[in-house]
Amino acid sequence: MKHSPLPDTQRIEFGRRLRDLRKERGWTLSEVAEKSGLAISTVSKVERGMMSLTYDRLNLLANGLGVDMATFFTTEGQNFEPGGFAVARKGQFQRQETKNYVYEMLFPEMWHKAMTPMMGTLKAHDILDFDEFVRHPGQEFLMVLDGAVTVHIEGRDPVVLEQGDSIYFDSAQGHLYASAGDQDARILVVCALTEMV
Repeated sequence: MKHSPLPDTQRIEFGRRLRDLRKERGWTLSEVAEKSGLAISTVSKVERGMMSLTYDRLNLLANGLGVDMATFFTTEGQNFEPGGFAVARKGQFQRQETKNYVYEMLFPEMWHKAMTPMMGTLKAHDILDFDEFVRHPGQEFLMVLDGAVTVHIEGRDPVVLEQGDSIYFDSAQGHLYASAGDQDARILVVCALTEMV
């Protein structure tokens, strides 16, 4: 697998993939926006490589287009099958950088996984760095690999996690992570789309 491109290049490549997927369907920007629940201006900016999406918006876009989220990061992939097996070596990931996060998407060539594992860096140091809470269907696991992280979940007191601490929660609740110290924190996150019983 290729090493991660620079953020500007990554945004342009991502936008090109989105445009190709949209055109394959014969859809307009307006149709993608309607099906995904994103603003037309957001879809347009992403296509032009001017904007990166957070995980929750990536999820909305993938659902709207009817594709696996990994499709945005690689043109070739295989569905995960029973008995499947894959190894990700250090440095093997696809990068997705936003204003507050650097996501390292693991196993992008493995499509239709029950879980989306990501490592990342938290650039945000204050809840005020965010425009709104993130929310998406499923469950989420976070472990702090380096530094400290403040986890904000709507309706709950903030929780500070130190290196080695972890948290597990319903990701349909609004949530945000911010580095609790002066340095950017490193994290491991696993998102799982599950049907709640």
